[in-house]
Amino acid sequence: MEPATRPLELEPKVALTAAVLIPAEAVWEPIQAIRRRYDPQVRRWMPHVTLLYPFVPEGRLEEAVERLRRAGASIAAFEVTLADFGHFVHERGSVTLWLRPEPAERVAALQRALQGAMPWCDDVSRFAGGFAPHLSVGRFRGRVEAEQVAAELKAGWQPVRCAAADVALIARSGRPEEPFSVRLRLPLGPV
Repeated sequence: MEPATRPLELEPKVALTAAVLIPAEAVWEPIQAIRRRYDPQVRRWMPHVTLLYPFVPEGRLEEAVERLRRAGASIAAFEVTLADFGHFVHERGSVTLWLRPEPAERVAALQRALQGAMPWCDDVSRFAGGFAPHLSVGRFRGRVEAEQVAAELKAGWQPVRCAAADVALIARSGRPEEPFSVRLRLPLGPV
């Protein structure tokens, strides 16, 4: 592979890579049960909390890890609990239903630290309310349907707990059938 010829920050960002928190596979099933029913992206994305997206081209992920290493070292691993649901209403009226990772402040601090190392990767913090930590579980045509489903899910939901011990850099080729997969992991805390 030829060395990169331009600085990483000048590379166009792509929707084929991301920096995310991924819950341990051992806790996926209750999340995936919801996603299989309500999330059209269940096959493309594993359960995750997006931290930086779009991100750098796959061929530059190792350089990205080097930039992010210090930021990751400044944030100690922590436990995340997925206990409550929330939703976003999009411009055209569709709604994304999601699980809220708590403590949200710790997830937001991690996102800020990573973005500080790669400030041009700021898309997830450019929303009117800034970065909102979330794990998407469904898409709906309108708010009423999303709120009804959320109320049903809340009635039977058992909180899911897992460690946030690393940040996964994920990628896919762009073929419609290909899901994202983990390419690299960045451990949190001092190394």
